[in-house]
Amino acid sequence: MKLLSVNLGRRTHVPYSDHPEGVTGIDKRPTDAAVRVFAPGPKGVGASGLAGDDVCHTRHHGGDDQAVYAMAREDLDEWEKELGRTLPNGSFGENLTTLGIDVSGALIGERWRIGSEVVLEVTCGRIPCRTFQGHLGEERWVKRFTAKGAPGAYLRVIEPGEVRAGDAVEIVHRPDHEVTVALQFRAGTTRRDLLPRVLAAGEALHPEALEDARAYVAEHGG
Repeated sequence: MKLLSVNLGRRTHVPYSDHPEGVTGIDKRPTDAAVRVFAPGPKGVGASGLAGDDVCHTRHHGGDDQAVYAMAREDLDEWEKELGRTLPNGSFGENLTTLGIDVSGALIGERWRIGSEVVLEVTCGRIPCRTFQGHLGEERWVKRFTAKGAPGAYLRVIEPGEVRAGDAVEIVHRPDHEVTVALQFRAGTTRRDLLPRVLAAGEALHPEALEDARAYVAEHGG
């Protein structure tokens, strides 16, 4: 298991951005340099957890519980076959492109050590948006991405430090439940009847996902 690339995006003006000023940092490109990883602060205030990476719409992106976004190279390869086009590392706006890790199969609360310093914790799956669709330029992309059910994972920073392409990735903690990123994503999108199961992940969940599950159970039981 290793980190294939660390990908950074700069603020860019585009017509498809959800940001009111039409800017986005979704176009991320690999860097060969070591990159500092840190907890950026609460959502709405903090942005990306990687130095040199721009997050423009902090109302919906970034913050401590979405500090880092990881995508498996294996999932990008599957999309390449389906779309009939090349998808370089960073194409989905991910900060980390991994190899040998089932990112969407990771457990909520699972912790990864990357290199010798950084420890990250899985919080939730990535919900696709209009900016993502505009960036990819694929029709019905939000629906297609959602249907695939392999969203990649957001992570919070437990131990800061530096990472770079080629670093080893080690799973150092797996919690005692069965709530994967894929399950949480499905529960939050197309199968809301699954939300009661998501509560087993507890406080490791992204706070918004936890609130959503609790609200569903309060209304519907579970």
